[in-house]
Amino acid sequence: MDSYDLDSISFDVFRRDCASHTVLDMLSGKWTYLIVRALTRGRMRNSELARKIEGISPKMLSQTLRELERDGLVVRRVHAEVPPRVDYALTPLGEELAGLMGQICDWAERHVPEVLRARLNHGMTEEEARTGRAAR
Repeated sequence: MDSYDLDSISFDVFRRDCASHTVLDMLSGKWTYLIVRALTRGRMRNSELARKIEGISPKMLSQTLRELERDGLVVRRVHAEVPPRVDYALTPLGEELAGLMGQICDWAERHVPEVLRARLNHGMTEEEARTGRAAR
């Protein structure tokens, strides 16, 4: 893609063939948000991220970190030690995204009661409302 000036291209998320869809797909990944938010506290090792983010499998953590690194949001640093130590940090692009995600997190935490009430009013049980998953 470096054969042309990417800054001169106009992107439109509502166009089916627009590359911005791939960015939105990455941002909507199940673990992306939590990993980016966890890294706002600074550099973290894989094991620290795994402890911080309950429920993420080692495979999904590694896969999501690789994708975030590929997309320029996270930098992976390997320390020349024995045993080797690897940690991850946000890039400036990742830090900008983390700021936006922080606003969404604040909104979500402020409005959880309203969302839960709406779910209950639509016939969900308390468990379904809490998890966001309706029984089948």
